[in-house]
Amino acid sequence: ERMNTDFFGTIDRTSYFSNLNAGVKLIVSFTLIIAALIVRDPLTSGILFALELLGFILVGFRPVNVLTRFWPILIAVITTGWSVAMLSAKSGTTILDLGFNSITTDSAAVGAAMMIRSLAMVLPTLAFVLTTDPTDLGDSLAQTFKLPSRFVLATVAALRLVGILFAEWNALGQARRARGLGAGQSLAGRAQTFGGQSFALLVQAIRRGSRLAITMEARGFGAGERTWARVPSYSPRDVHVCIAAAVIIAVAYGASIAAGTIQFLW
Repeated sequence: ERMNTDFFGTIDRTSYFSNLNAGVKLIVSFTLIIAALIVRDPLTSGILFALELLGFILVGFRPVNVLTRFWPILIAVITTGWSVAMLSAKSGTTILDLGFNSITTDSAAVGAAMMIRSLAMVLPTLAFVLTTDPTDLGDSLAQTFKLPSRFVLATVAALRLVGILFAEWNALGQARRARGLGAGQSLAGRAQTFGGQSFALLVQAIRRGSRLAITMEARGFGAGERTWARVPSYSPRDVHVCIAAAVIIAVAYGASIAAGTIQFLW
């Protein structure tokens, strides 16, 4: 059995992460993201990212292929690291002099640490998004975390619409290219085409959201207490993943503390 996640592709429902409880995956992913977010030294972030890579590879997730597939995220990470290196305080040996600005060994280290931190946060996020069915997440949020049904149903609907919006963006782009828009245009023309396509997507999103709200209200969503067709299940794998995340964080922080290089944001 396989599930379709629209823009994100087709994910094997028998994979290791797909069979985990959605609520457990959410907690583990959020914990790893916070662990990478609150530190700014390259050693802690580097160990976190390396152990995440190793753990995902061991269970067959193929994180390198996923990061390559989502190349815009990699470009954003590289751009962020470059910007931080350009704006950081200049100390140490100059390795690149651009005339109006320069990059030194210390500023380059800060930029590299930012890129590694970003990758350490992106990897668990993609693992969660690519292996979680929104319906399973809704069941877990409602029955495990006891969140209000209105919030849960809104979350599930929003996650369902994310893939649809990506598909509609691609359809709008193909329709515009078929009409000769965007091909061979100057940079200003492409920016104008991008703006028009974004506005068209916004209009479609508002219309779709309005229809969805009316449909859900007509079917009684949010009118009162609801029953749930499926009960979220737990397995020893959930415990193993929680333990693995705790070990990754403990090793990364322990190594930095032992080396005396750990630096928190504050």
